[in-house]
Amino acid sequence: MAIYYDVHPQDPQQRILAKVAERLADDALIAYPTDSGYALGCRLDSTTGADRIRAIRQLDKSHHYTLVCADLAQAGRYVKLDNPMFRAIKAVTPGPYTFIVPATREVPRRMAHPKKYTVGIRLPDQRVTHALLEAYGDPILSSTLILPGQETPLTEGWVVQDEIGNRVDVVLDGGEVGLEPTTVIDWTGTGPVVARVGAGDPELFE
Repeated sequence: MAIYYDVHPQDPQQRILAKVAERLADDALIAYPTDSGYALGCRLDSTTGADRIRAIRQLDKSHHYTLVCADLAQAGRYVKLDNPMFRAIKAVTPGPYTFIVPATREVPRRMAHPKKYTVGIRLPDQRVTHALLEAYGDPILSSTLILPGQETPLTEGWVVQDEIGNRVDVVLDGGEVGLEPTTVIDWTGTGPVVARVGAGDPELFE
């Protein structure tokens, strides 16, 4: 059964976040809060994490994983952003957007889209997420925690523990979080394309 940690949603306890970050570094699969539901996450170079996420969510190999990052500086090693992309993303983050962009060779091949070699990046506007990223020091390879047969993510930590506590190593409960998914912007071509409308204003990229 997963280790269950409950933290304050606005002032999360640093000692707990340090323990979760240590587990991440030791190749744990975690469930944690973001501004658009709970997510599954593991370290970027995990040899098992992506497969475990696929199994829980019943995803195929074309699924776009997301690098959840504290800021663009943290993301810069893993994605290729030209100046227009950088300026546009910086203007709306942190916030409820996912950007699909070209990946660098620092992203393991099994983590990127198998044909396009692209990956999603997220800079959430959520206190617990930011505190965890600060404690960990690297992006977290993530996927929104939407269970098979459901259309929306889980939004409460205790529900996550009840539903999949036997399939992850850590559940970080940061309280109830937002339900609306991110707006997805595909920026793998010559310009941005709105791939999904969610909480972020899509008109900025139309």
